[in-house]
Amino acid sequence: MENGDTKVRGLAARAGGWSARHRWAAVGIWVLFVVLAMGLGSAAGRVDVKDSDQLKGETHTAAKIIEDAGIDEPASETVLIQARDAGGKATDADFRTAVAAVMKAVEGTGKVTDVTSPYDTGTISKDGRSALVQFDMRGEADTAGERVEPVLKAVEGVQKEHESLRIEEIGGASMMKTFDDAFGDDFEKAELSAVPVALGILLIAFGALVAALLPVLLAVSAIMATMGLMGIVSHVMPMSDTANSVMLLVGLAVGVDYCLFYLRREREERQAGRDSQTALRIAAATSGRAIIVSGVTVCVAMAGMLFTGLAEFEAMGLASLMVVAVAMVGSVTVLPALLSLLGERVEKGKIPWLHPESRLRRKRAGNRESRFWTAVLKGVLAKPVVSVVVAAGALLAIAAPALGMKTQNLTLDQEFGDSLPIVQTYNRVNDSFPGGSEPAEVVVKADDINAPEVTAALADFKARAISSGASRGPVEIKLHDAQNLAFVYVPLVGGSDFDKAGQSLDKLRDEVRPATLGKVDGLEAPITGQVAGSKDFNDQLTGAVVPVFAFVVVFAFVLMLLSFRSLTVAITSIVLNLLSVGAAYGILVAVFQHGWGASLVGAEGVGAIITWLPLFLFVILFGLSMDYHVFVVSRIREARLRGRTTKDAIQHGVVTTAGVVTSAAVIMVAVFAIFGTLSMQSMKQMGVGLAAAVLIDATIIRGVLLPAVMALLGERNWYLPKWLHWLPDLTHDETADAVAAPAARDDEGERVRV
Repeated sequence: MENGDTKVRGLAARAGGWSARHRWAAVGIWVLFVVLAMGLGSAAGRVDVKDSDQLKGETHTAAKIIEDAGIDEPASETVLIQARDAGGKATDADFRTAVAAVMKAVEGTGKVTDVTSPYDTGTISKDGRSALVQFDMRGEADTAGERVEPVLKAVEGVQKEHESLRIEEIGGASMMKTFDDAFGDDFEKAELSAVPVALGILLIAFGALVAALLPVLLAVSAIMATMGLMGIVSHVMPMSDTANSVMLLVGLAVGVDYCLFYLRREREERQAGRDSQTALRIAAATSGRAIIVSGVTVCVAMAGMLFTGLAEFEAMGLASLMVVAVAMVGSVTVLPALLSLLGERVEKGKIPWLHPESRLRRKRAGNRESRFWTAVLKGVLAKPVVSVVVAAGALLAIAAPALGMKTQNLTLDQEFGDSLPIVQTYNRVNDSFPGGSEPAEVVVKADDINAPEVTAALADFKARAISSGASRGPVEIKLHDAQNLAFVYVPLVGGSDFDKAGQSLDKLRDEVRPATLGKVDGLEAPITGQVAGSKDFNDQLTGAVVPVFAFVVVFAFVLMLLSFRSLTVAITSIVLNLLSVGAAYGILVAVFQHGWGASLVGAEGVGAIITWLPLFLFVILFGLSMDYHVFVVSRIREARLRGRTTKDAIQHGVVTTAGVVTSAAVIMVAVFAIFGTLSMQSMKQMGVGLAAAVLIDATIIRGVLLPAVMALLGERNWYLPKWLHWLPDLTHDETADAVAAPAARDDEGERVRV
């Protein structure tokens, strides 16, 4: 059969063939789609997740009551005045003078309201050394950080006049400003540096500027289109900045990967002597099919986040799902059109020192197999039992620390360390006034907030909150008569220790509230605040773990079963991916919880994994790891269809995909590692977890464990029980010469169903 007569079948092949024949139309449609998506998204505007929709439970109920009442809670600020000398007291004359000076200074800025004296509110510490001046920022809470600087300078001025005292400000607005100044550009720089890093690695991988630019351009265009689609979709399901950042990460990873798979296969076929059009059709039928299988599997994994019931997770899941779908469609449509347009010009901008071998040498070499992985595979396939035991044992040992995983919402000092002065202020406030910086907030709604029985219940609640041991006070009540609401602020015993503060919260919810406010008919009193939000978030997330895990695993299994028509491949895919995720969990716990090697990533003293990360990592990693798995197994299956023995097919499939898998993995690891360098510990944990998992997946899993397991299973790799033969056959996207090759047979001469 001549090159020009090679035919291909299947959805990916038909899409690629149409695009290659109508290349200008395919490129034009893609550009029009990206422009329209961006334009419509910009015109529609993005609707972000509301505070009242962030969580379920009491936190949601409280936020909804406040939102319906039209009350915009201001950003509250606190000035800590503390005697440096152990003998100093709040009753001292100079202390009183400092308090008066602070109140006058902050009022003089015109930026604050409701300034209260500690002598009126009772906000004086038990030891008498510390006192709190409290006030609210004028204007919207979300933008208070932009207006707080004059207030901070006023407090600094008072500090200079009273050096025997420690005078420091802390609150929502001052923390917002401090973190924006210190880390505001941190995340943005990481996002912006991801693209140049990916481009640099692709230049090394391809040795040609045009070939390296294609994957980046495809990924960036997919991301731009998805940003527009997010604006449109947000009117049905609200989005967020976090979802946008996760979408960018996932979009860059899969967009580059898919293009890399396609481009490498097309290049390989040309180097094997095929003409450009034939090479393109074969790439469409093989790598194109792998991209569709992988893309659908990743989309299913991302859809798992929709089952959490958490608005932020749902936004991240939908945004990630959309960018993967867009990148997948672009890879099997506009990419073949561009490759058809470029032809040999895809090699333009060659960098000689990266690939000094001549074109003739590359053609003779045909498919340049990795010498390193060839050597590794030789040992693995020679002793598959030993390889499975050693590799699986190593992964299980790495995963072992995950059995003791402790998850929690990180406190301020855990998240940022003590390098910032405001974190030290936070700790000092919590030491002197346990729970004062993060009080529980009881939102009381009544038909008449000033009714005698309501007033009595509020007073009773205030007294019992302290007598029960849930709080040491002072408990503050703010009335909103017009809306018939009351806000009760209760400092929790335990302060910044979320475990102990959680016990105090349980006392308020389960004991104090039913005995006081709960006795008034028609009264609502949900308890919110940072500790309550953390608890409600954990409860919701814990309840979502099983359904999310089950959904992702079951649907990934079904997709692999349909795509390869092999029960064995489907089962081994799930088991290997779970091993990869488990190992990533183990590394996270070892580094961030136990502190093993924590100094290498600047993570000393964290002691816990942030609550949302394990489920997030599972969904992301389970999806992304399918990229490599589908690509490698597809190549093995293709070689088996061509008549090779299973052992030869395994070696051929692994060593011929080693280069592209390595390049793709290096890009992912490099991009994710950038986020491991950020200042926030939660971002460090995400970056390290993702980078470690991808590295393990591309080396130990795909290079050792997968071929060893498949070598042990032999022809059983392609086993499909007779009672499953009714399943639709989605395995036909093969080149004609593969289909025309003699059917592979086992040792007894029976036709092997591959």
